[in-house]
Amino acid sequence: MDRHFRLGRALIGIACGAVFALASGPAPAQEKQLTVWWVKGFYKSEDDALFDAIKKFEAKSGIKVNLSQYAVQDMIPKTVSALDAGTPPDVAYADVYDFQVAGKWAYDGKLEDISSIIEPMKPRFSPNTVETAFLYNDKAKKKAYYGFPTKQQTMHIEYWTDMLEKAGFKESDIPTGWKDYWSFWCDKVQPAYRKASGTRVFGIGMPMGVDSSDSFYSFLTFMDAYNVKLVDDDGKLLVDDPKVRQGLIGALTDYTAPYAKGCTPPSSTSWKDPDNNVAFHNKTTVMTHNATISIAAKWLDDANNESLKPEERELGKKAYYELIRTAGFPNKPDGSKMVYRTAVKAGAIFADSKNKARGKEFVSFLLQEENLQPYVEGALGRWFPVTKAGQQSAFWQGDRHRQSVFNQYAAGTVTFEFTRNYKFTVLNNENVWAKAMNRVVNEKVPVDKAVDEMIARIKAVAG
Repeated sequence: MDRHFRLGRALIGIACGAVFALASGPAPAQEKQLTVWWVKGFYKSEDDALFDAIKKFEAKSGIKVNLSQYAVQDMIPKTVSALDAGTPPDVAYADVYDFQVAGKWAYDGKLEDISSIIEPMKPRFSPNTVETAFLYNDKAKKKAYYGFPTKQQTMHIEYWTDMLEKAGFKESDIPTGWKDYWSFWCDKVQPAYRKASGTRVFGIGMPMGVDSSDSFYSFLTFMDAYNVKLVDDDGKLLVDDPKVRQGLIGALTDYTAPYAKGCTPPSSTSWKDPDNNVAFHNKTTVMTHNATISIAAKWLDDANNESLKPEERELGKKAYYELIRTAGFPNKPDGSKMVYRTAVKAGAIFADSKNKARGKEFVSFLLQEENLQPYVEGALGRWFPVTKAGQQSAFWQGDRHRQSVFNQYAAGTVTFEFTRNYKFTVLNNENVWAKAMNRVVNEKVPVDKAVDEMIARIKAVAG
């Protein structure tokens, strides 16, 4: 269901011309309205920061912003329908545009070139951020900035320290080697916890659902651990290299092993994005990997939620500050340190948007540090800044969870394949990675055959 927020009042007459100096004269009526679609935030503070920025923009520009918010799973279908009808919003943002559609939309000429906004701001952005929005338009036969970066995410490990202790282990017992690390949670923590508690708890929560972006992000991280490169810098496929095939076999073997050993809930093959969070919150799993720290931040949100009972708020505070840890992945199988892929979240203005000039003014306003930083920090650490100034904010040294995120990013990041070959957005949308997992665990297809099928599909789509 749409949630419409009509924020602020339009300035009129001479006052409009004085406040909004960018206008050369009285704006047409339709230019005094701006249609914005934005994903619904996880937390009230995240949405409140967006609303505050919109109010400030309305007060400065005299333009009324008609904001509609949708759940993340609804954003792409609604946007596609609007594009097909020729009635897209003036500005739109969703957490999954970058993964699944932006590259294809840019290629097809459906996005507006906003290089005039991004180019002057480039020095403010950190490495491997604006690159996600630098996409190829086949109609224009050029690359340009067809999106605006707002925030980014990478992969983290979350675990319960009290459950670890109940199983008879200390945090210092957690191995740093790849094979030993996953075996520890599966072969040591799980049976020990079950024996100590008498409950059927699982050592690991492994997202494996075909409808889950968590499953493909997690698998691609396992693939990175095996140093697999699917494309070169020019977007050419490398999947015919025997080393790539062998690396994919290693990654898929390791990813599906916990399921085969009964170390992840049987339902994890059908999990959607919230489900590994729910299993963790319910303490059905001791550990899970997740592409933001939304798991920990949920408990901080509880701690700050005045509508909850005092004892519920205290539970949230204890979980966030004492019982849950955010950590990086173990060392790669070759012993080297992990380098994490970052997903830079981007919004867009569309080629068919009715009010592109005002939309660009809104985007430019939102990307100013005094507006973007409160919006990113309003998500309680769930998203990391894309700007250098935002990353140096004291917010990221405020507690152990945020410090862990900061440290992972400080070690450097790499980008997704779709930044070099847009067709990988199609593969992510199909989730060929989770389909391969399910071929192995549900249909008992050998890993090497599942990998060969995966490679064949990659070549068919992205070759």
